Amino acid sequence: MVPTDRAGLRSNRANTQEEDMAMEITEKLDELLAKASADHVLRDKLLGTRNSENPLSDFCKIATDNGFPMSVMDMVNQGEEFYAEIKRSTNGGGENSPDLDFQNDEYSIFMMRLEGFE
Repeated sequence: MVPTDRAGLRSNRANTQEEDMAMEITEKLDELLAKASADHVLRDKLLGTRNSENPLSDFCKIATDNGFPMSVMDMVNQGEEFYAEIKRSTNGGGENSPDLDFQNDEYSIFMMRLEGFE
C-alpha cells in the first residue's frame, strides 16, 4: 500500500485549478476582444470604462453582461500570476531575479489591443 500525502494532493489540485482559471480568463479576454472588435457598441462601452470612477469593476460588469463572466480579482490574479511566472523563470527566481518594475496589467493590455480596432 502506498501512503498518500493529502496536503500535497490538495495543494496540487489547487495549483491545477489556479492554472485552469488563469487560462480561462485569458481565453475569455481573447473572445471578448474578438466580439468587441466586431461590435462597435460593445467596443465603445469597454473603451469608455477608462474614464470611469471604477474602470476595472465597470469593465468586468460589461464583460459579464456580454457572456464573459469575470471579476476584478480574476483580472488582478491573472496579472500577478503572469508576473510571478516571469520572476520564477529568471535565474530560478528569488533574490537573483532582475528587478521588474511592473506587474502585468491585463486591463491596460486589453485596452491597448482594443484600441487597435478603432
